[in-house]
Amino acid sequence: MGAASVPGMNIIEEHRSKVRSGDTTFSIEVTTLPGGDQPDRLIVSVSAEGKQEEFVADGQIEVASAAAGSLGSVLSATLRQHTALAESGARRMRELPAQRGRPWSLELDAELERRWIAGDSLEEIAVHFERTPGGIRNRLPRVGCDPDRPGQYLPEPPSQRRTEEGSVTS
Repeated sequence: MGAASVPGMNIIEEHRSKVRSGDTTFSIEVTTLPGGDQPDRLIVSVSAEGKQEEFVADGQIEVASAAAGSLGSVLSATLRQHTALAESGARRMRELPAQRGRPWSLELDAELERRWIAGDSLEEIAVHFERTPGGIRNRLPRVGCDPDRPGQYLPEPPSQRRTEEGSVTS
């Protein structure tokens, strides 16, 4: 708000800000306390309310005023990194297909095989089954399909090849 000076008293300076971010309103207050024999100190208080005026954040830190610039840089970098990680995680959670991680049935396996051999792309199949392309790619060998060759089965392993007489070699 400003500085107040009264004869015989120390000067205390306060700065208050309100910042709205999305549904959250942050209140930030910085108070300078004269140090007397010690360096001046800053008290930084942060509080926040959500959309329904519910408590979201509340905290306070006291630092030497000489450290204010460093504190600002550290907080800024830390909050930017946390925000990026949180947004990335939220984006990944929103982007996850509905059936990701769910078990496969014999019917789904048969349809997966049919679609792969018919020439559907990995992306088309993933959208159809509501799974990730990586999940589809990992499932293809289990149904005998070659994930590296669209529309193809895996080569028959030597242990499963039939001899001329019709018996399986071992």
